[in-house]
Amino acid sequence: MNKKIGIQGIKGSFHHLVAMDYYHKEVEVLEYLSFHELAQKLASKEADEAVMAIENSIAGSILPNYALIDEYNLKVIGEHYTPVNMNLMALEGQKIEDIKKVFSHPMALLQCKDFFKKHPHIKLIEDSDTAEAAKRISEQELKKTAAVASPAAAEMYGLEILAKEIHTIKSNATRFLVLGREQKKPNGEKLDKASIKFDLKSERGSLVSILNIIRDCYLDMTKIQSLPVIDEPWKYSFFVDVIFERPEDFQRAMDVLKLMTEELKILGIYKNNLI
Repeated sequence: MNKKIGIQGIKGSFHHLVAMDYYHKEVEVLEYLSFHELAQKLASKEADEAVMAIENSIAGSILPNYALIDEYNLKVIGEHYTPVNMNLMALEGQKIEDIKKVFSHPMALLQCKDFFKKHPHIKLIEDSDTAEAAKRISEQELKKTAAVASPAAAEMYGLEILAKEIHTIKSNATRFLVLGREQKKPNGEKLDKASIKFDLKSERGSLVSILNIIRDCYLDMTKIQSLPVIDEPWKYSFFVDVIFERPEDFQRAMDVLKLMTEELKILGIYKNNLI
């Protein structure tokens, strides 16, 4: 039986392309139109694993996804970085001058803001998914309407690309997390990266002390993100990614951090795939 992989969006979306690239084998893709539904269905065992975008090199972190991973007690079992190629596409025979409205995911539109500044006649409308917007234009034969999506979406839904690679920064890339319900077990590969979450005690210099422990235990911090604790105003949780050479260094750091934080959660230990 093929493994069931949940994605946000539909076939032709960047999540779909990442799932195909990451697994390198036959899998069954389950489509969900929201990240919340994706997390919920993974937690309820409808999906075996899931792919979820977490940050983009231009638009930054997708903050709600950190909260979803924490809320549903999901585990990070892998990561995948992929170049993002944004294209303007519409029904065949149209020109950019004909387009009145463009639909796409808000993160995609944000990554292409400089392009659309040059075309002020176009109204930008946020949508749930890049490929879903392309599919709808194709199925409903919507004229004077375009989508921003991948070349795969244009090919899959029979649209013509009016402008290629319209993202502002050409080195644009997105980091995706591969999620499961249980911690990844070593299977011959080196697990040298971890994602953790902690809440700090309300003491002066508490965050600095945590960062010093990370340094002293030879961990290299690659990401730190704060989120407010919903029911405690002006209190924050911190989500941190670290890479390390020796698992014992990571374990030593976690043993100390347990004593220095109000709550410490290991979200996952996995292979570093930073490119």
